[in-house]
Amino acid sequence: MAIVHITEDNFDEVVNSNDVVVIDFWAEWCGPCKTFSPVFEATSAKYPDVVFGKVDTEEQMELARKFDIRSIPTLMVVREKVILYSKPGAVPARSLETLVDKMLAVDMVQVRDEIASAQAEQSHS
Repeated sequence: MAIVHITEDNFDEVVNSNDVVVIDFWAEWCGPCKTFSPVFEATSAKYPDVVFGKVDTEEQMELARKFDIRSIPTLMVVREKVILYSKPGAVPARSLETLVDKMLAVDMVQVRDEIASAQAEQSHS
């Protein structure tokens, strides 16, 4: 699948209509971003059922602000509308594949139960 250009206008649509979205927050001037880009693209070809998207932080400043992106590249994984991973730094191809495999293996029922439990605790505090 081709890399999706994610903007503030299509972010919700991309995340809501796909089970797993791997997002690369980047900028044209960023050296590590340019080095990471081919790794991101090659990995996307290995996971046809996963959407890989890029957010240009220079064009999409509000979106970068919304997710408190302070360093680029930042990699984020959203599964079933839940952010499971968000961390700055370029990663090697093998590490990115391992990350995607781990995110695909996450038990989302357990994640949703933990979220509900944490929200219930907060509302009782």
